[in-house]
Amino acid sequence: MPIFPSRRSGEERGEQYGSPPPPPGPPPALFPPAAPGTGRPGGPDSGHGDSGHGDSGHGDSGHGNSGHGNSGHGDSGHGDSVYDVDRDGGWPPGAPTSRAGLPGAGPQYAPAPPPASAGDLDGPWQPILIDGAAPGFTYRPPAGGLSYRPDTVCDGWSTDALDLRLASVRGYAHRAEGRPREDDAAAAYDEISKAVVFAVADGVSDARQPHIGSQLACRSAVGELLDQVRASGGHVTDWGKLLGTVHWQLREQAARLLRRQDATMEETADLLATTLVAGAATPTPDGVQVALVSVGDSGVWAIKHGQLYGLSGGKELGSDGLVSSAVQPLPYVPADIRPRAVHLDPGMVLLVGTDGFGDPVGDGRGRVADLFTNELATPIPPLAFAFTLDFYRETFDDDRTLLALWPRGGPR
Repeated sequence: MPIFPSRRSGEERGEQYGSPPPPPGPPPALFPPAAPGTGRPGGPDSGHGDSGHGDSGHGDSGHGNSGHGNSGHGDSGHGDSVYDVDRDGGWPPGAPTSRAGLPGAGPQYAPAPPPASAGDLDGPWQPILIDGAAPGFTYRPPAGGLSYRPDTVCDGWSTDALDLRLASVRGYAHRAEGRPREDDAAAAYDEISKAVVFAVADGVSDARQPHIGSQLACRSAVGELLDQVRASGGHVTDWGKLLGTVHWQLREQAARLLRRQDATMEETADLLATTLVAGAATPTPDGVQVALVSVGDSGVWAIKHGQLYGLSGGKELGSDGLVSSAVQPLPYVPADIRPRAVHLDPGMVLLVGTDGFGDPVGDGRGRVADLFTNELATPIPPLAFAFTLDFYRETFDDDRTLLALWPRGGPR
């Protein structure tokens, strides 16, 4: 019997692709040509994906780029038909053993009980248990991986205007099945305009290499966002170019994986389909202004006045009143691109996340929403942020990625 009997197949989730027009303009020359007879790109830096922006997995030197380049990530169960594009590979002392002291009127939480033989550190670090009994199993390494892909990544830093935290956590189902984490996130800072740019992506499970698609989408989006905010004094000026750049990066990557000169939209989606939320948070005399765009079912939420509520993206209700799991992912670019503007008021927290976070949060009135409303009232250490995101709630076993922004100064 499977550990997660509630997990549905991609067909049952209704994931499907559309065919919007391709982005305007010719594809940029983002990758060097393949070396003859090898199918591999030429040049010493060809193994790093986004050749226009450096290795964002190790930080844009001087700009705080938290791109988490745990790169390439391997062919998840597809043999030698593709190759690995990338070659390179706190919580305060006395962490709590229960959530009984949370402020507010929300419910209380407790970690799943440790096994009888657990050591001193096991109890405090058991996942926060929302409901159900956390399954007892040993995490399996991603099968068939060609390079390093960690179970969990997290980051956190502050500018004069903002505190940032992000984490990406492998879901319980992927841990049990030995599949890689398919979500990714990246963030970077422009020292001139003081803008923070960010991207969150969720590789579509039906794709063959969704973990590569999500990482490449985040890297290329953050690189393009940095170019635009540096050229404009802190503002995103061309959303079509942003999504077009990600589109063509995915197309070029698919061609390299297929060891051909090009790849169709359908072939690219079959390999690398991914959602994306990307944008910039820019300090102004009137406060922090955030502009972002969303493709697919990853979403944007806010916490304000002790309430968590949705702002953009996420899953939509179908005609039958049920939540739809259909996804319109990149590389397909929407014909009508609609960016969203948000004024980040003092006391407000902006959240950008994948559906692994959004689904259990729901309409913001449940126990998961209460947990994050309480825990994220003020910035917490990066490791605590990742630990909170790794809560257990029965039937919600997808990968989770979340980025949070707090404006600095003024009441919280």
